[in-house]
Amino acid sequence: MIDHRYWARYLQRAVDDRREVQGIGAQIGELSLPDAYEIQETLVAERMFAGDALAGAKLGLTSKAKQEQMGVDEPAYGWVPSSSVLGADAEVELADLIHPRAEPEFVFVMGDDLASPNCTADQVLDATERVVGGIEIIDSRYEAFKFTLPDVIADNTSAARALIGESGVAPRDVDLTQVECTFTVDGELTGTATGAALLGDPAECVAMLVRHLARKDRGLLAGWIVLAGAPLGAEPLAPGAVATAGYSHFGDVTVRAV
Repeated sequence: MIDHRYWARYLQRAVDDRREVQGIGAQIGELSLPDAYEIQETLVAERMFAGDALAGAKLGLTSKAKQEQMGVDEPAYGWVPSSSVLGADAEVELADLIHPRAEPEFVFVMGDDLASPNCTADQVLDATERVVGGIEIIDSRYEAFKFTLPDVIADNTSAARALIGESGVAPRDVDLTQVECTFTVDGELTGTATGAALLGDPAECVAMLVRHLARKDRGLLAGWIVLAGAPLGAEPLAPGAVATAGYSHFGDVTVRAV
């Protein structure tokens, strides 16, 4: 039987010490998805006990670009601690991280609670106050930024920092699948995509998360943010780098690496 608390603390020490560690699966032979989520739950619970709070939830690997980049074939689900949330234009201290990467995000701001085992994209739109742009700074704690799907789930889907835009749209004011996103690093365009890159529909991605949470009698809460996923691959951040996510309907979000 796997000691979930041991492995949760193993990952937390990596965060605290800012050092990469070997993947869990490689050490125990195989890490199952249920065990990976138990490690994640324990990791997040201990952070909450230490004084943090939950600002919302997140999905990872919800685009084919991301899945291909990381060699996995299904999404992962995790949590957004309040301590990780920054404004629309912010600086990120790279010395606090191991090997940070930045990626654009479609962010849902919840207006109502949502906890249905049969949640649909329409229900997500009804429960959402607005959709905004964002940038997530991911920071896998694993060696060389290499991991299996269970490993990244245990590591709370590489969550590190989240920049949340201020402007946005009501969820039914625009077809989210057609919202255009560009990502530039130091003025160089790294990619373009639309919301459809998120497994066809960003709202369906959030519905998948709700259905996942419902299996443990949990859900999304009003006021929470939900990172629906990155339509483009993550880009490494070097000291002094400036990355901007531009959205056709949400405005720009910029992060500066210091």
